[in-house]
Amino acid sequence: QVQLVESGGGLVQAGGSLRLSCAATGRTFSSYTMGWFRQAPGKEREFVAAISSSGGHAWYADSVKGRFTISRDNAKNTVYLQMNSLKSEDTAVYYCAGKFATYYPRSTDAKHYDYWGQGTQVTVSS
Repeated sequence: QVQLVESGGGLVQAGGSLRLSCAATGRTFSSYTMGWFRQAPGKEREFVAAISSSGGHAWYADSVKGRFTISRDNAKNTVYLQMNSLKSEDTAVYYCAGKFATYYPRSTDAKHYDYWGQGTQVTVSS
């Protein structure tokens, strides 16, 4: 099994930046697609960004394109989410997630992801 732990959340003013990290355990990390999801109070969990197992492909929700960048370092078993130009609507708990790369390629559906972190709070003030 894979265990995921997020870090890097916090309070930031609108227009600012944060970088989230997700540290994974497991020897097969490089075989997993990794993604970031977020959930605001009273709302459904939504897709933010994901990256292929090799790091060669990434895909994003329209709401964050041009502002967020997902990356990974398989040697460190870590995936990152660089968040720039933050807006108040980015406020949410951010979750790291993983799935085996063979199934549901380039998925944006949370149901397709098998492993989840506990989440880290991101609050953007204005």
